[in-house]
Amino acid sequence: MALAGIKVIEFAGLAPGPFAGLVLADNGASVTRIDRPNAGSADVLTRGKRSIIVDSKTLSGRDLLRNLIASADVVIDPFRPGVMEKLGLGPEIFFGNDRTKGLNERLIYARIVGFPRTGPHRDMAGHDINYIALSGALAMMPPGPSGAPRFPMNILADFAGGGLMCALGVLLALIERGRSGRGQVVNADMVHGARFVSTFVLLHHVLPASPIFGKGKPGTNMLDGGAPFYSVYTCKGGGFMTVGCLEPQFFKAFIDKFNKALPHGFDFEDGWRPTPNAQADTREWPKMRSYFEKGFLTNTREYWTDVFHGTDACAVPVLMPPEAAAALESSPMPEFHPRVVRHNGHDQYPPSSHKHLDTSKIILQPGLHTEELLTEAGLSDREIKKLALEGALGKEAQKTARSNVKL
Repeated sequence: MALAGIKVIEFAGLAPGPFAGLVLADNGASVTRIDRPNAGSADVLTRGKRSIIVDSKTLSGRDLLRNLIASADVVIDPFRPGVMEKLGLGPEIFFGNDRTKGLNERLIYARIVGFPRTGPHRDMAGHDINYIALSGALAMMPPGPSGAPRFPMNILADFAGGGLMCALGVLLALIERGRSGRGQVVNADMVHGARFVSTFVLLHHVLPASPIFGKGKPGTNMLDGGAPFYSVYTCKGGGFMTVGCLEPQFFKAFIDKFNKALPHGFDFEDGWRPTPNAQADTREWPKMRSYFEKGFLTNTREYWTDVFHGTDACAVPVLMPPEAAAALESSPMPEFHPRVVRHNGHDQYPPSSHKHLDTSKIILQPGLHTEELLTEAGLSDREIKKLALEGALGKEAQKTARSNVKL
């Protein structure tokens, strides 16, 4: 795999940091998560990773972390600015300077924060909704009943603008290291990351007359819920269908199929029915939306799925997560990284062979691989026990070591 042989140290965190590590692990990197003693874990993004418990409050614990990072290719720092420096694990320790040689001058030091590292919000706490608010993306979301923009789940900032952008930065840094031989610092923040992945929408918003978004208020334009031919509709029985027939030829395919599939005697405002030519007339949009709403309610999601299956109508059902997993014929949480195929057509990354997800193994037990990882790092049993007795591996490991005084 592309990242085979790349060693990654990931400090335990939530959402963006673990996702960056997951992207790297899915592509072959050896990812070690650093867990704090007695912290527990709710991280579900642990596929392909191993865990070690290290107490950074102890001197020997900090020394251990320093040594682990010194032998790694990548470290993922998910903390607020300054935390790693207080632990004596800042970039300068590993990169060195004009007078001092660093411990690992080829290290890729990847840092993810919410707000930009410079600016008025630098030291503030925040979450996805706050980051997309400052990015400009939230203001363009369709409005809710109160007129305020609706926010998506924490996908845009945490994962797309945070974890994925950080992983991209790591890959770029690895390429640069291959050229220069020197390590790099990757600075990712979720405000700029969310703004970057929203580039298409933001640029259309500043155009004098955007063909996609126009200049109407959010919720009145083509891709933000205003167009009836780019929306979600409720079906009989509670299921939902998506309609996304933006191009005229696809709109025609949808209208033709939809009108023919309506039940005999379907009545709407004296028999009015939209034609393929009605798409560009925004004055017709409110009536068209009502027509689609009433029409979809005449039958079930399964019925409409069959109507549009195999056509260019751009109309497909909204699948629940278990349904989507079954439809994709893979595990519920497969490795959907990009496929890289050799010139001979062989897929370097074959699809997952797992057909069922063992939910008992989603959460990675903190410290599960502590001894294994320390042994791989070259420590002897005596050295590992010494670390445990000093509290570097947490109090539980210390108690266990004390129960057997022989070193």
